[in-house]
Amino acid sequence: MTKAYWVGHVTVDDPQAYEAYRQANAAAFAKYGGRFLVRGGGQEVVEGTMRPRCVVIEFADLATARACYHSPEYQAALALRLPCSLADIAIVEGYETA
Repeated sequence: MTKAYWVGHVTVDDPQAYEAYRQANAAAFAKYGGRFLVRGGGQEVVEGTMRPRCVVIEFADLATARACYHSPEYQAALALRLPCSLADIAIVEGYETA
């Protein structure tokens, strides 16, 4: 089974309001086994342009990653994020090595 990932690039406009989103999204990630691999650490953009915050969350598989995003738990958290940030998010299937 190939793992899947949420890859997000985020601009946070209101850090206090964004913190409410971070607390709320924990329920969805716990339920669907999401595991943070990258969560807003320092970054060096070496090509192109990106938002200042990068996030990578690992899931067991593509179906689970999609189910988490569309879940009522995450959609409730998303409603808190939308007014205080801009994001580009993709759900990406991992690469299975031999």
